[in-house]
Amino acid sequence: MLARTTLSLGTALLAAALLAPGCSAYRSSDGAAPRTLAQESEQALARMRAADASLSGFFDRAYAYAVFPSIAKGAAGIGAANGDGVAYLRTPGGFRAVGTAEVTQVTLGFQLGGQNLSQIVFFQDRTAFDTFARNQLEFAANASAVGVRQGAAASSDFEAGVAVFVQPREGLMLEAAIGGQRLSYQPYAGGGVTTLP
Repeated sequence: MLARTTLSLGTALLAAALLAPGCSAYRSSDGAAPRTLAQESEQALARMRAADASLSGFFDRAYAYAVFPSIAKGAAGIGAANGDGVAYLRTPGGFRAVGTAEVTQVTLGFQLGGQNLSQIVFFQDRTAFDTFARNQLEFAANASAVGVRQGAAASSDFEAGVAVFVQPREGLMLEAAIGGQRLSYQPYAGGGVTTLP
């Protein structure tokens, strides 16, 4: 029991150190002046839709979605990832921003290197969104996300009410491991409407 407790504490401390940048004020990933999270989210959406027009099919069918413009992934024996995002809910006038979201991930095993990517999580129906809204959404260890590239979304579908796509800030990615990712949600009143068809 003591060994397990010590390992858990050590893991938590290392993960906290790796995830610390995610706790700071939100800044654009290119080091420019601070931008709002909503602006970064809209820009990430535009990049992903430009890279794969078939993503429109998911926007047509989704009840809601959450977009994370910049998820920083670091690894030094223990992998950790963290990113902030915005959650959007379908309304008669378009998708409306209804709250903020956060993704965290800690993985064990030998790993080395870092990565920065954007991620969008589609929720097929209210049941799937409510699981997210109750902070109960965690991906299984073998879960993976589809890399955004032309036509990739056309051959993808929802699984257990959720579909996840990722796009590295540089280069291409066929898929990414998202096992262990936990998503949390914080609602807020009001918010702008993003006009997505």
